[in-house]
Amino acid sequence: MTSAKSLKSSLKTLLAQATDCLVLAYSKTDLDGFAGTKAAKTKSGLLAELDICLGGAVSHAHVLGDLDDKQASVCVLRADKSWSANAVKAKRVMLICLGDLHLASERSLHAYSKVARAGLKALSGSSIENAIWFAPSFKQSKSKNAIAQEVRLTIQYAGDQAYRFGVRQPAMKFKAKDKADTFKRLVFAGNDACAKELKLAVEQGSAMVEGMNLAKDLGNLPPNVCTPTYLGKTAQGLAKKAGLKVEVLGLKQIHALGMGSFLSVAQGSETPPQFIVMRHQGGKASEAPIVLVGKGITFDTGGISLKPGEAMDEMKYDMCGAASVIGTMYSAGLMKLKKNVIGVIPTCENMPSGKATRPGDIVKSMSGQTIEILNTDAEGRLILCDALTYSRRFKPREVVDIATLTGACVIALGAHNSAVMSNDEELAAGLLAAGQRSADTCWRMPLSEEYQEQLKSNFADFANVAGRDADAAQQGQQGVGVVLAHAGTDLPRLGGRRRDARRRVVVADAGAHRVDGTAHCGAGDHLRTRGVRPRARGR
Repeated sequence: MTSAKSLKSSLKTLLAQATDCLVLAYSKTDLDGFAGTKAAKTKSGLLAELDICLGGAVSHAHVLGDLDDKQASVCVLRADKSWSANAVKAKRVMLICLGDLHLASERSLHAYSKVARAGLKALSGSSIENAIWFAPSFKQSKSKNAIAQEVRLTIQYAGDQAYRFGVRQPAMKFKAKDKADTFKRLVFAGNDACAKELKLAVEQGSAMVEGMNLAKDLGNLPPNVCTPTYLGKTAQGLAKKAGLKVEVLGLKQIHALGMGSFLSVAQGSETPPQFIVMRHQGGKASEAPIVLVGKGITFDTGGISLKPGEAMDEMKYDMCGAASVIGTMYSAGLMKLKKNVIGVIPTCENMPSGKATRPGDIVKSMSGQTIEILNTDAEGRLILCDALTYSRRFKPREVVDIATLTGACVIALGAHNSAVMSNDEELAAGLLAAGQRSADTCWRMPLSEEYQEQLKSNFADFANVAGRDADAAQQGQQGVGVVLAHAGTDLPRLGGRRRDARRRVVVADAGAHRVDGTAHCGAGDHLRTRGVRPRARGR
């Protein structure tokens, strides 16, 4: 909208729509223009045009002090007799302030996330059942993709807000008052300039929410329901829904593959392990795939190295890496992502029993290396190393390992960033940038040869723990540097300068967060949801 004429026309069209609420954004500049300040003595802009259409409702709100220039402030105008006289069918108009767009900090995606969340919060829990969100008014940058990016994010936030575990899973309802949100429908409006981008963004955002909701459901389900078998059946159920190819390997097949490290974790449980492979073939047949590996410990007691009883119920969340991958694969299929993506999920329980692995046991991984198990609670790296070795058969372009591995990352980073460890600079930079673009931020942790010394064993190729010092780095070293890098002669040790497509590996630790289901495979602030508590410890 570049002219007063086009602005007025757009507003009239929007206001003529029958909706419970029309959502518009304004900036400090718009408010200055409307108020006739020294900076803008003549009333002009969105608020001025809207005031004419609404018979002075904006002026009245401004006199009352309901309009201000504070970012994310919300003002709701309600219909009166003058509105119908002007052919206004909207019952309400919600005005949300973008802040001072002359400041770079208030044009950021982080700033937009605050604005969007404020608007969605105001829509929720009231008598408003549907709303129209005028996307061009929220655009905070000149980037072509800005509207699409903001719309996708808004849809994800709306999905997060609407999520109710007890509503989606009525058999597991944990609160009598857990009812569906009264706000049910959000329509995005645009103009000719952004119509194509807007349509695609809505489709992608909706697909991402479906994947996120699935990941949340899996994380929230109790461990007697969400077992390795349940995860396998869930993955298989997505094959037709999302056009995925799904293969689930059972105990005999896992044995035949020589996954002794994975099986050492599973052997203490009466519930058999599963090894899930999900494929999305959206790119060219010759295109090397991206492989996502998700940790799927559906319940982690710590095994013989038993965890404290306090908060052990939270150890059902140790499969949120698997939930993340399953949700991401579902989203990729729904949005028909033009990439080849493969999800690899080793899943089992870590239980103490007469058959359980003991501290001091030595097992052989799929790569042929021996591992001395000093602590059975350091089980995540044991199942992931075999999954990473298995992933080599796909000759991947990149491997992203998503896990809830250690409470050390929670201590280091808190609940705002996911930890990232990588042996590839380009891949790490790409993942960090993706986090910034999606307001789902990551922080890179160190991974170098020096940490490998701590993993030496007197009796095996290496040990599965090396004490509390640099615990997070050790597990990353094991996953990326030791297990995969030593899996074959064609793969270099960490620190080697030779590269090919198969050497790009990253570990994203979601231990600091509640549940994960993002499209870029990090744990996200926007995924925190009702009924899911922070995971404070675990391996």
